[in-house]
Amino acid sequence: MIEIKENNGGMLAILNGRLDTPAAVKAQQEIGPLLENADKEIVFDCTNLEYISSSGLRLFLTIRKEASVKGGKVIIENINDEIRKVFMMTGFFNLFEIRNA
Repeated sequence: MIEIKENNGGMLAILNGRLDTPAAVKAQQEIGPLLENADKEIVFDCTNLEYISSSGLRLFLTIRKEASVKGGKVIIENINDEIRKVFMMTGFFNLFEIRNA
């Protein structure tokens, strides 16, 4: 579901499949390295993310909040059209830097 790696002095989180409630609960337990490194640039690669629920959105918010406290930056890359719609409807599009590589 979530694979975390170091990336050019920052962190890279690769999301796969569905970030629904059960997956978000599991991911919440796995994001420790991202929270610890929230003073750096954190990039979420969503190329293979098919779906996101409100629980999944909350995961992004948790990391964004920690990054804003520690002076880091959160970037979301390669979201599909469905997830883009969810981000637009919820206002998340304005909270994050979103890039499509």
